[in-house]
Amino acid sequence: MDLSSLLDFLGEPLTAALFGAATGVTFGVAAHRAAFCLRAATVEFARGQLGPRMAVWLLTFSTALVWVQAAELLGLFRSEDARMMAIAGSWSGAIIGGLMFGVGMVLARGCSGRLLVLAATGNLRALVAGLIFAVVAQMSLHGALSPLRDTIVQLWVTSGGRNIDLMDQAGMPKAAGLALGLALSVLALIIARRNQIGARKLIFGAGVGFAVALGWVLTYTLSRQAFDPVTVTSATFSGPSASTLMFFLSSDSTLDFDVGLVPGVFAGAFISAALAGQLKFEGFDGAAPMRRSFIGAALMGFGAMLAGGCAIGAGVSGGSIFAATAWLALVCMWIGATLTDFVIDQGHHKDKAAPQPL
Repeated sequence: MDLSSLLDFLGEPLTAALFGAATGVTFGVAAHRAAFCLRAATVEFARGQLGPRMAVWLLTFSTALVWVQAAELLGLFRSEDARMMAIAGSWSGAIIGGLMFGVGMVLARGCSGRLLVLAATGNLRALVAGLIFAVVAQMSLHGALSPLRDTIVQLWVTSGGRNIDLMDQAGMPKAAGLALGLALSVLALIIARRNQIGARKLIFGAGVGFAVALGWVLTYTLSRQAFDPVTVTSATFSGPSASTLMFFLSSDSTLDFDVGLVPGVFAGAFISAALAGQLKFEGFDGAAPMRRSFIGAALMGFGAMLAGGCAIGAGVSGGSIFAATAWLALVCMWIGATLTDFVIDQGHHKDKAAPQPL
């Protein structure tokens, strides 16, 4: 059955939701098996290590570049049609939102995507933090925080009403993006070999990058054949978390890619954890970790809506199409996370290790 027949049979909204679910399941399985998490990678980096989490994150990021840039060279996708490229990007939002998100994911002990994967395995801390993330994201998009978000976002935007393609801006050919992805993949494999990471985990790490490319290709293909306008997007957890929350709370919500994505990730991670025998209920260790997690989730929710996406949406999906503000947001996430780990976590351990005054 071709896509036009599928659209006639299921309708455009359900088809879009199924495409989102397919992307989500792929992401959920791969992210769970690879233990993919930007927060874990930044913590290793902050502590002067190029460890296994850094290797997995870099492999995911680099393979996303490879898959997406290859798809574009093959004519399966056009980055200029992506919503992130088709609208003006916010430099101010990328900086402030990226820093907030970086701080938040260290406090919450996981980025938004990682929290969703952990929630599917029975981690109640991640589940509650994820719900707070979704609520704050919705408040930032259409609720009480939206005026503040709009003010910050409009402080400094890209000119021309569109985002900036870093490859075009640098005068580089399209193949340069693919070459960069391949070079970073080699670096990731070198780090992985030094840390003795098995081939299975590396394959699943690359699978997370493939899920990002899958989302871009599916939504682009759908946009070319659907009668109604379709947003060309991929894996991200800020807008989709808010949309999924409202879908279950509101009677007039409609199906789309975003609404299929989040349940798909949850289902994929749950199936992966069940097959691996890793389903286990876990809660908070006490009041202090709970407060820390809630504050971190709230910072991530607002920060992601400022930055134009979360660690996945801006950091990997946006990075894979060389959206300038997405790369800036990713850099700021690294900075915010590194400084937070250094000041709060490492500083806390140093204080505890220091001799107590008499």
